[in-house]
Order: sequence, then C-alpha cells, then structure tokens
Amino acid sequence: MLNRFIKGGILLAVLSATHPVGAINDAQGIAPAAAIVGKHSIHFDEPPKCIPSRFSVDAPLMGNGYTAVSLSGTPDKQTFHLARNDFWRLRSALDESFPAVLGRIQLTVPDLADATYSIDQNMYDGVTRGCFRTDSVALEYQTYVAADSEDVLVIKLKSTGRREISGTLELKLPLAEDSFVQLPYERSFADRRNSGSVGDNIQFIVREFVDSVDIPTMAAAALAAPLGPGGSFSLTPGEEMTAVCAFSSNFKADDPKATAISVAKNSSHKLEEIDRAHLRWWHDYWARSYVSLPDSVIENQYYKSLYGMGSCSRDKDFPPSIFGSWITKERPFWNGDYHLNYNHMAPYYGLYSSNRIEQADPYYAPLLDFIDRGKYYSSAVTGIDGGILLPVGIGPKGIETTRRSPFMDKYYHGWIDNGNIEDEGMFWGQRSNAAYAVVPISMLYYLTLDTAFAARVYPFVKMTARFWENYLSWDGNRYVICNDAVHEGTIGDFNPILSLGLVRTVLQTACDMSAALGIDADSRFNWKKIVNTLAEYPTQIRNGRKVFRYSEKGTEWWGDNTLGIQHIYPAGQIGHASDPHLLTVARNTVEVMNRWQDANGTNSFFPAAVRVGISPDTILTHLHDYCLHTYPNGFQRGNPHGIENLSTVPNTINEMLCSGHQSVVRLFPCWPKQLDASFSNIRVEGAFLVSATMSDGEVGQLKIKSERGRLLRLRNPWGDRRVLATSESGESLELNGDIMEMPTSAGMSYSFVPF
Repeated sequence: MLNRFIKGGILLAVLSATHPVGAINDAQGIAPAAAIVGKHSIHFDEPPKCIPSRFSVDAPLMGNGYTAVSLSGTPDKQTFHLARNDFWRLRSALDESFPAVLGRIQLTVPDLADATYSIDQNMYDGVTRGCFRTDSVALEYQTYVAADSEDVLVIKLKSTGRREISGTLELKLPLAEDSFVQLPYERSFADRRNSGSVGDNIQFIVREFVDSVDIPTMAAAALAAPLGPGGSFSLTPGEEMTAVCAFSSNFKADDPKATAISVAKNSSHKLEEIDRAHLRWWHDYWARSYVSLPDSVIENQYYKSLYGMGSCSRDKDFPPSIFGSWITKERPFWNGDYHLNYNHMAPYYGLYSSNRIEQADPYYAPLLDFIDRGKYYSSAVTGIDGGILLPVGIGPKGIETTRRSPFMDKYYHGWIDNGNIEDEGMFWGQRSNAAYAVVPISMLYYLTLDTAFAARVYPFVKMTARFWENYLSWDGNRYVICNDAVHEGTIGDFNPILSLGLVRTVLQTACDMSAALGIDADSRFNWKKIVNTLAEYPTQIRNGRKVFRYSEKGTEWWGDNTLGIQHIYPAGQIGHASDPHLLTVARNTVEVMNRWQDANGTNSFFPAAVRVGISPDTILTHLHDYCLHTYPNGFQRGNPHGIENLSTVPNTINEMLCSGHQSVVRLFPCWPKQLDASFSNIRVEGAFLVSATMSDGEVGQLKIKSERGRLLRLRNPWGDRRVLATSESGESLELNGDIMEMPTSAGMSYSFVPF
C-alpha cells in the first residue's frame, strides 16, 4: 500500500496540443506518434548545392548509424554518396586521421536532363522518394538505408512516364572531387583501391588504409541489380527495378569484400523482410517519445533533428564525427574528429530527455579508449598521477587527431611557441576537456540511474575527479583554479567560469556514482568538501547590469560563442530552484549576450535560457527564427559545424515542457500558458518518464512511470488543489502542497488528477 506523504513539486514540461492527435491516448487506437510525426516530411525542390563538402551538407540524408548516404545531383545525374562511421584513416598525428569517403553510386538517365526535381523524405518511415519528370519520360525512386536486419541501401526504380527510359547505375570509388588537397597544408595519403564485378549483376568497390597508419582500416560495398553491360538498364512505362547495395568493414567482418557481396546477393531475395524490419525500427524509434506543438515550424525541426541522430548514431565503437556520418569530401574540417571542448558532446544533449538512449551509446567509446593516453598527459603535463587530461581532438580506438608531429613543427610552430601545445598534446591552455566529457555521462546517469552504466564509465569519472582534486589550489578560504583557459588560447585564466561549473558537475557525479556502486567512500568525503568550498562564479557590471565574468582574472568577455553561460547549461549548475540573486545574474547574462544565432553555442544558449527563466515567448520567438535558418535537411544554414546543432530544438523544447533538474519534476516550467501542447515519455532525472497535456492554460492528463522506484518530488501543476495519484495496480494516494513527495515502485506507472 502506498504511504501518504504531503509535500509537493514536479518539473514536467508540456506543450498545449492544438493537434488533437497529441493526446496521450488515442480513443481510436491510432498511435499518436504516427499521426504527429507522420504529418512532417523533408522536401527538396532543387538539387543541393553544398555537396560534396568538407563540412555539413545541404542534401537529403539517410543512414542507419553504421552506413550513411547523402544525395546530390540533377535529375539526369543522381549521386548517392557513400560513407561509414567505421571507415577512417587512423594515425595519431595532426591532420593524419579523419573519416573517409567510401564511394558513390551514380544513377545516370540522360533523358531527364530537363526534368523537374522533387525529393521527399518521410521521417516516420525513414524512406526517401525522388520524382523527376518531363513531358514524356519520368523516373521515380524509393530508397532507404535499412535500419534493421541487413546493412544495405535499397533503391527501387520505377518508370512512370509515357515512354521507355534508359540509363546506367554504377558503383564507383571516390572521384577527384571527393577529396581536397592544398599543399603544403593539406596532404594526400596513399590508400588501396579495388573495384570490379562478380558475374553479370554484382559490382563491388573496396578501399583501405594500410600504409603509415596505427590501425589498418578497410571498407567495402557491393551493388546487386539486374543490369546490362556498363550498368545499363531500360524500363518501360510502369516497369520497376530494385538494386541493393551492401556494406561491410574490417571492424565488422574478416573479409569485408566477400561479406558485402554475399549480403547484396542474398538481400535481393528477401526484400519484404528487410522492408518490414526497416519500417518497424523507425516506428519504434518515434514511439519512444514525442511532442505535439502549436508551432509547426518548430515541431518539424524537432523531428528533423531526431531523424538526423537516428540516422547517424548507433555504432557503439564509432560515433558519428563532427559532421555526422555524411562524409562527402576528404579531409573534413577539423579532420572530422571528436572535438572535446564541446563539439563531441553537444549532439547528444537532446537524446537523453527524448528517451533515445541507444543513439547516445556511441558517445562513450572514444573516451574510454583514450583513458591510458589521458593518464599519460595528466602525469607528463601537470605532474598529477592517476588523473586524466585530454587534448582537444581525438578519434576512435584511442587515436589522437591533434598530436604533435614533424608536420606541426614545420608549418604550425606558432602553436608550440604560444604554449598551445604541451608535451605532444594540443590543449589550447584548457584543462577542462575531460570534465566537459563527463557532462553527457552525468546526464545519462541521472536520467536513468543505471548502475551497470555507472560501473562501466566510473573509472573515467573517477580519474577526472582525481585530476581536479589535485589540480585545484587552496587559497586559505576556497578552492581555486589557476592556469586554465576559458577559451581556446586564453592561457593563464584564473577561475574560468566554465571550469568552475564543470568541476562541480564532475565531483558531484563522482560522489553519486561511487555511492551507488558502494566504493571510494574516503574519496567521496573530499569531493563533497571541494564542491562546498569551490570558488563562486565571477561577476562584473556590463551595460549597467550585473553579469557573469568569463574568468575572475584574465578573460573578461568574448564577442561570440556561449562559454559565459555553459556553467548553467550543459554543466547544469543553475536552474529553477537556484538562489534568486544567482538567477538574476544568470538572466542578465543571457539577455546581454543575446546569442540566439551563435555559430557554436545555440545548443547551450537556448536550454540555459530555459533553465534560468527567460520569457518563454522570447525563447519560442527566437527558436522559430532559428528553425527557419536551416537547410531543408535541418542543418543550420551557413554554419560550418554539423550535428552539434541537432540537439538544440529537441533539448530546448523538452526542457520547456518538462524538467527534473534539481531533483524536482516540473511541468511546463517555461511554457506560455496560452499555448496548448502535449508530450509523451520525456525522460527526467530520477529515471522518470513523464507524459502530459496542456489545454486552455490547464494541465490535463498527467502520467509518470518510475523506472527505478525512486522518491518522486513533483511540483504541483494544479497550484493549491489536492491531487490524487493512482498506480497501475489501483492503489491511490492523496497529495497536496507546492512540492509533493511520494514513494514509487520500480516499473510502475502513476496517473495524477486534481480534485
């Protein structure tokens, strides 16, 4: 029987659903996710222009988290650009490691030279449809990268015009336009290539890096289709043809070429099974959590962002790079690496609250693989044994993409002279990279309370905490940070505000993980002491208002970027329940910075604005404008970065609708009461999944599932009214007050109604 507790409080955000389909339960049994997500698509009415590119592309995107495909070209020359998360050149040296292009499929139909262009992507099904038409000939295709079952690209062609259409379908190795070499600063590296055919209907390509690398890599693709010589085909009106391209690598098979050929050949005979598995995966993906919003522009970008992450992040050993999986030109900017002063972390922020944990799993592997090198740098650079100090750039499998080399000494010796290189590592004076790396680890732990996950990552968290408890100095009254850098190259900053926030996150996470695992009690005592006596955040007067200072001594302000608010978010050190004076300074800082379209930091700036209580109307106005400033595929227009911005809209909206920050679940903590909205299964701290609706300014349905059986602290969404909580088993509990507390049982769902 539930015990009776009378207290109160919940952070749960809900959008007022103007769409009836947004209700938690549909009376007709139609899945709400299908109705909500299904009405959104991604449309292209002209060929993309920024592809191939060394940064994010403006093209239609497909993928399954292992293989990625992007589309370019005019109707008569459609190109399917092929890449894989696990196909890199791997060597620990500056500019010698990067994700590589695998190849391309070229669909050439000369009769379509003057055809109309239309490509639509159905996000709910994960299927892309192209239509190219003239007065007499037309070609339609349906294509997708299989989300489950086999690692294949399926292309279904159909002639829909009045006369026969002819063309070629060819699998090719990368062309000259797929690479970039600007000597002496850009270098080409030898690879091995092989291509050919097996029988009449299977083409293959193989590409590998085996010379002067630390880890050999190989990737292969095989295309099976009923083609004639040179990949030729002809289709009469109404006739269809299906091609299947299979993929593999040396990390997935002993013989990638043979595997790809075998899968391509066999997959062509079980397309119905592949189709069903693909649709099932995407339907299940959207059912994990969804929102219904009154602003269709924001809602569309919300789902585009989750579609992008669902398409590029699943390989647990090889996360997507800074531009996602869609590598179309070598070498990508920043070597397409995992940049550790925010870029590698930011794409994952929105996945946790959106209850898509599988897509966040790949984040951790490169960090855990780099532990030994991080320990080396901690000792060699700072003299701290048993800690972790990370450089700015790493790759998969322990690779260090920014390591000092003879090439650096010759062409970038200024970095060394200015102190940005220490030992062999590129640090830019920043000590915070490992602490920043803990942030998504901390997010996942508090939102799931998964002790198996905690045991896996705790060594990294502990060694990061160990570094900071030794790196900090005691000035007689407080712990302080000396010789750090808030921004790249601002060497010598004293008490940089970002590090002050991140260190608190690291030490608190280490405390809670160690307690849950029942280890390191002695260390826990010292970590808590440091958290309680660490220097406060520095402030200054700017534009007549008290705002945060970027460091206590050293860097005062910065003209772009959002480092001045990242102790708020993603470090999570200020929120709705923080000291009112601190919240005032935080709001002042957000308003003075006014960086709603910053090229780097919108993924932090918007959720920080939510956490400190900026007007929800202001946030939604800027978020709407942000969503209009995108390519059709959802990438920010003119922004050289990539998937880091796919977290901005989902994360901001989830925070506005529902929050569990600071151990209280709050519904609609930052949402205009005049706007109807609804959401299902937003994940919040304490391992709770929350679903709710808002209509006419009132919270309607509210349901909370407790995964771990923790105490629920819920802010009463009905003000001073009493609330009846009823479990699935039929037990009821009366609650009242502002912050209501009630015990929960693991796996149990509870509904709440006012009375």
